[in-house]
Amino acid sequence: MKIETINNYEFIKFQYENAVILFSTAKDRLDFNKNTKEGLLNLEIIKEHYNLQDIGFLNQIHSDIIFNFDGTINDGDAIITDRIETAIGVFTADCVPVILVDTKKGAIAAIHSGWKGTKALIVSKTIERLEENYGSNVVDIRVYIGPHIGGCCYEVSKELIEEFTSENIYSNIKISNNNKLDLEKCILSQLVEKGIKEENITTTNTCTVCNKQFELYSYRNSENKQGRMFSFVYLTL
Repeated sequence: MKIETINNYEFIKFQYENAVILFSTAKDRLDFNKNTKEGLLNLEIIKEHYNLQDIGFLNQIHSDIIFNFDGTINDGDAIITDRIETAIGVFTADCVPVILVDTKKGAIAAIHSGWKGTKALIVSKTIERLEENYGSNVVDIRVYIGPHIGGCCYEVSKELIEEFTSENIYSNIKISNNNKLDLEKCILSQLVEKGIKEENITTTNTCTVCNKQFELYSYRNSENKQGRMFSFVYLTL
């Protein structure tokens, strides 16, 4: 992990071979809310700075719907491509951004996994889509999990926790504590169940609510809930 700056803006960056993974922060109030002129302008700035041909994103609806990027903006929560110099990304302000990189087939995916998407196994289903569409093998997939609300701060109802713990996939792990749900542990369980190697999983270990290292947007933190961060990945030549 390294910190990359553009002007006064700050990004958390990873790179594996020709795959570049970036998680924006809220430093200097960098905002990617696509429903604002500022947010759209910032997407264009990203496109220009990284010499990208295009940027793909979605109208996120907290679903398990997955799209192959075709140049249009669809309603869903995971997006896949194998195009070179084309970024795909998701917007978050507490939900979990998950990036997948197939290091052999050259396919990438960006996933928005809130509690609804996590419960619907969107990460597992996106891995399956990579297998179906690109012939991906799970042993070649690397995973990057960006900043999100952690199990330390994500308080939910007992009923919702029971909905998760009643699922077989989570029966052998502790995903809650004092009415707080750990979405990352749920997602890690999905990755393990699909056969992703533990050494191929990287997480920023950063809570959008209580971390002290980065400035981040958090929908649950009333002081800082207006903006959106953008987590994206692209392939270079």
